[in-house]
Amino acid sequence: MFKRLFSSVQTGSKYSSAYKNYLKLDNGKIGSYMHDIPIEYDQTSGLLNVVVEIPRWTNAKFEISRSLEANPITQDQKNGQLRFVHNLYPNHGFPFNYGAIPQTWEDYTQPSKFVSAYKGDNDPLDIIEVGSKVLEVGQVVRVKVLGSLALIDEGELDWKIITINTEDYHASDVNDIYDIYHVLPGMLENTREWFKNYKKPEGKPSNVFAFNGEFKNHEDTMKVIEECHKNWKALIEGKVTGAKAPKVTNATLEETPGFTSFDEQKLLVKTDAKDEEIPQEVNRLYFFNN
Repeated sequence: MFKRLFSSVQTGSKYSSAYKNYLKLDNGKIGSYMHDIPIEYDQTSGLLNVVVEIPRWTNAKFEISRSLEANPITQDQKNGQLRFVHNLYPNHGFPFNYGAIPQTWEDYTQPSKFVSAYKGDNDPLDIIEVGSKVLEVGQVVRVKVLGSLALIDEGELDWKIITINTEDYHASDVNDIYDIYHVLPGMLENTREWFKNYKKPEGKPSNVFAFNGEFKNHEDTMKVIEECHKNWKALIEGKVTGAKAPKVTNATLEETPGFTSFDEQKLLVKTDAKDEEIPQEVNRLYFFNN
């Protein structure tokens, strides 16, 4: 059961390439966001733990690092430039809290069991949290799984798991994807359109989806999570290797090859933690027809 207290510690200025947000375990030591937060999922109720990477209505593209020691949250870069998502009217940045399910992995080495034409994107499963609260970078939250959307992103399968914070006002009203249409009208339609169009301001084509963009229900989604948890187990046990594979060093899984004690003095470099300014062009609005 979800009883542990997690926190985070930042090094480097936010909105800079030096920014890193590390997981702090309940014993005060550094841990891995990908490996050291137990998923603690219940197949029947659909409850599990997630970590927030990007708060709703913000633009900076933060994500758990695959390549850095302890898998901190960093700001993604492309061609040497920090990534910010564009504002697709009427949304400002991400229209939902966005994050990942720890102890899951979308395997890039073999075709997906559910969409056999594609392999995984080599990341933990992404989550969309549709509740009312704006959450924080690095926050660990207990959520209820409602459904999913299978995005095809640049030739890779990139599942988006739809969830709601168990402490949200509407948590007791929604138990499956179909409930969202009635309790949170417009949420699913806006979510699909956002993922379809969010790269178009960069001159890229619309994104596409498996299953013709159909949202999968709770039952089907739990099967996806179970499979990606099995993939993670193979990864953390050293059964999957390769230059692209995520780092598996961790601070809690004593029986695994990557078990270690992270050197805090090395990782937590003291720097000016004042936020950098967000570029003015990030505020631009973009308009697209559905």
